[in-house]
Amino acid sequence: MVVVVDSAIPYISDALAQLDIEVRYIRGVDITRDDVMDADALIVRTRTRCNRELLEGTHVQWVGTATIGIDHLDTEWLDSAGITWASCPGCNAASVCQYIESILLLSGQTSCLGIVGCGHVGSRVERMARKLGFRVLICDPLIARDDTVTMDVVCREADIITLHTPLTREGEHATYHLCNTEWFESLQRRPLLINSARGAILDTAATIDALDRGLISAVAIDTWEGEPNLSLDLLQRAWIATPHIAGYSADGKANADNMILQALCRHFCLGEPPTVVPPPLPHDFVYPPAPLKLYDPRVDTARLKAAPQDFERLRNTYPVRREG
Repeated sequence: MVVVVDSAIPYISDALAQLDIEVRYIRGVDITRDDVMDADALIVRTRTRCNRELLEGTHVQWVGTATIGIDHLDTEWLDSAGITWASCPGCNAASVCQYIESILLLSGQTSCLGIVGCGHVGSRVERMARKLGFRVLICDPLIARDDTVTMDVVCREADIITLHTPLTREGEHATYHLCNTEWFESLQRRPLLINSARGAILDTAATIDALDRGLISAVAIDTWEGEPNLSLDLLQRAWIATPHIAGYSADGKANADNMILQALCRHFCLGEPPTVVPPPLPHDFVYPPAPLKLYDPRVDTARLKAAPQDFERLRNTYPVRREG
């Protein structure tokens, strides 16, 4: 059995070595149809588009992505081709929540927070924000809760808005360019806008215009439209600007590895999956009492602004960050 794996997925290699399989590691952006022609399975991240062009006519029967998002998977085509796919919903929710908490603490506010999308991540952010003393507005038309509000209410009352939706392009609740010129012009409190969901939820040009016109007070962006080729104009205007690493805690990465290993072993009847654990911190490490001492996004912001051309390197060589 042959498995092709994105070489940038951390911690997983030792676990895969315990299985009776052949593993080939290839950089995600470089994986081609020829690379997977005789493979039985493919394990990727967001940089590999898994679609007809890549997989038609190959031996691949299972695709796993070590990520929450699945917009890089053509799930409709995979289903029609009889190729099973798996993702890792919720694997890095605590990591993203840590990222959002740090930004909220840096903002110095405990006012009104609008959460757009209240799934695995958004629900954690809600609990954290309430503990910090925020008044919280939940906007998610896809969940059954009596206390959700419309987007109009968020745009009218929120001092900070954080996005936690998937990227969808069709349907009544499509999120592609959700934050467009019309949306920005509906805002009434010049909020801080945070995007750690998917880059194309923000219309880049409209976001720059909103900053220039003072429709929003600031932006904190982790996911970028067109990444890794992000807008340098938006990068320089952003208060917090990070290279798609909000969910990149060592704990979140290990969670994703374990979920993918479980799905792989279950599909191919490989027995009990090996377990991945995050790398240990130094033996004398003491968790600091203040969250910003554990993770401060200004450090990652400085790195990205200093070398935006190194977006992928900054992701792929990201230092160990623990959740506490």
